[in-house]
Amino acid sequence: MTEQPKNFGFGEDETMLKDSAAKFFADNCSPDKLHGLVAEDPNIHRSIECIWDKQLWQQITELGWTAACVPEEAGGLGMPLVAAVAIAEEAGKAAFPSPLISTMIASFVLKECHSDAATKALGDVASGVPMTLAVTNKQGSWEPGDTDVAAAGTTLNGTAYFVQDAQKCDQFIVSATTPKGVALFLVDANAAGVSITPDGIIDLTRDQAHVEFKNVEAIELAAPGTGEESLASALPAIQTIITADMVGAGEWLLQTTVDYSTTRVQFDRPLGFFQAVKHPLVNVMLEIDRCKSLAYNAACALDVAESQSDRDEAAKFAHMAKANGGEMAAFSSSRAVQFHGGIGFTWECYVHLFFKRQMHNQMLFGDAKYHRAKLADILIGKAA
Repeated sequence: MTEQPKNFGFGEDETMLKDSAAKFFADNCSPDKLHGLVAEDPNIHRSIECIWDKQLWQQITELGWTAACVPEEAGGLGMPLVAAVAIAEEAGKAAFPSPLISTMIASFVLKECHSDAATKALGDVASGVPMTLAVTNKQGSWEPGDTDVAAAGTTLNGTAYFVQDAQKCDQFIVSATTPKGVALFLVDANAAGVSITPDGIIDLTRDQAHVEFKNVEAIELAAPGTGEESLASALPAIQTIITADMVGAGEWLLQTTVDYSTTRVQFDRPLGFFQAVKHPLVNVMLEIDRCKSLAYNAACALDVAESQSDRDEAAKFAHMAKANGGEMAAFSSSRAVQFHGGIGFTWECYVHLFFKRQMHNQMLFGDAKYHRAKLADILIGKAA
């Protein structure tokens, strides 16, 4: 395998990008502002809403975040995957409600399509057009080839389920079956025949929907028979970006819980004095550090991959990262709620926003069991 740089390819430009993202979120998406934006109404019978600040989206577009990993020939900055991972980590740390993660994921699918239409769409991403994937079927499978949408030429019919940030995005990347195999298409969210039905989900920082296509005219991104390969090639990057988001949310949960345990006094001692609190928090820190290392390792492996064997190894690393991320997300969330005691499960405590984001991330593109099963297939072979 191609040797990786010791710093995971995280150079000066990536450091500056991560620092600027951290400052931006600190200034514009503090926990107070976030809670006031997405959690103003605690009524469990409230209508399904899509709440986000479009002005902040315009600002991050101007900062070049959506263009960061878009190839230069498509109008982007041509930065490596580790740059996207750095941004995703900071977005998770702020639980930022926006189509940023979905758009970055879409850009990596477009990069694998290798068509003029995909290059043009990448240019749109660089200019700030929010996009998302519509590739999951009713059973919840996103595996390449598992789609409930069919294409006749460039006309689509069917429904895509579990579409992330569907109400925030202007365009969908849709997988559809054809007589010659799976193809990928670009569809405008406002196109005739497109209907978006919001889903009720626990994550207040995102929206989700199922999207129906009735005789919708689309633009072909990947020709019939090549769509499965394009999606499969992008999955490691997708899994790595989601893992980075979980790392960021885990870091916020840990730091917030540590701060609380040093100020909340019980039996004339700060909570953090007691081993029953202190030791589990150290374990949370270790899990986050392990997950962060796995995420950057997977990203770097993809960035330096030169051969198919390199890409296969990078895919294995991405499975490892997402598997660990799912378990870390659950562990960091449960410890944060428990160690905040009686206020930990309340609506007014900001912990629930990050807890719910972690639970949603945990299931996106596979939980820990799913990815460990994939690793078992790779390492010991599929069961007969």
